[in-house]
Amino acid sequence: MSTSELACVYAALILADDDVTVTAEKINTIVKAAGVTIEPYWPGLFAKALESADLKKLVTNVGSGVGAAPAAGAAAPAAGDAPAAAPAAKKVEEEEEEEDDDMGFGLFD
Repeated sequence: MSTSELACVYAALILADDDVTVTAEKINTIVKAAGVTIEPYWPGLFAKALESADLKKLVTNVGSGVGAAPAAGAAAPAAGDAPAAAPAAKKVEEEEEEEDDDMGFGLFD
C-alpha cells in the first residue's frame, strides 16, 4: 500500500471515529494537516468508495466475517450419522478423480 493510500485510510478512519461524513475535501484537509503529500485523485477515490459504507461497522466486524457461519453448520454429526457420511465423501472424491481422467490430456502430455 502506498503512502497516499495509507494516509487516506487513516484520514477516513479519523473522520468515521468523529462521526463526520467522509468526503474528499475532509480527507484532503486531514492529510494536509498531517503534512503528507498525496496524489490529488486519492481523496476522491476513497470518498466515493466509502460513501455508502459504515466504517465503524466495518471496523468492528472485521473478525466476525462471513466465514464463521458455515463452520457452525459443519458441526460434528450425531453418532448414528458418522458412518454413513464418510463413504459418501469418498465416493464424491473418486468421481472427481475419474472426471479428470476423462479430459483426454494430462499436465505433462
